[in-house]
Amino acid sequence: MFVVIIRRNIMVRETLDQKAVQREILLGFWKVHILYHAAKGPVMGQEMIRELNRHGYVVSPGTMYPLLARLNKMGWLECRQDKKAGPKARKDYFLTALGHEALNFLKKQIEELHREVVLDRK
Repeated sequence: MFVVIIRRNIMVRETLDQKAVQREILLGFWKVHILYHAAKGPVMGQEMIRELNRHGYVVSPGTMYPLLARLNKMGWLECRQDKKAGPKARKDYFLTALGHEALNFLKKQIEELHREVVLDRK
């Protein structure tokens, strides 16, 4: 999709930079999605890649694993790994109490945003 903008009597075609939208907006959506699923039970990177893909998002391991690491660093997820299985062992991520607080806060914000942006109600 492109938009035509007239600047100083010059017509310029601007296309939507989907990568920029992904970086700036969708990363936040994905984090909420991860927290939501972690509230239901432990999540794993590949599992979340498949889940997001099911919703039409293309997320690479190079994006997913740093996302999980950031959520872990924030204290919202706890990473558990079988030490006996070695450094490449599967990592399971669990929602922490702080993660529950963050998710509950975000749900309220999303509800308000949905009312205004989707339902066009204030």
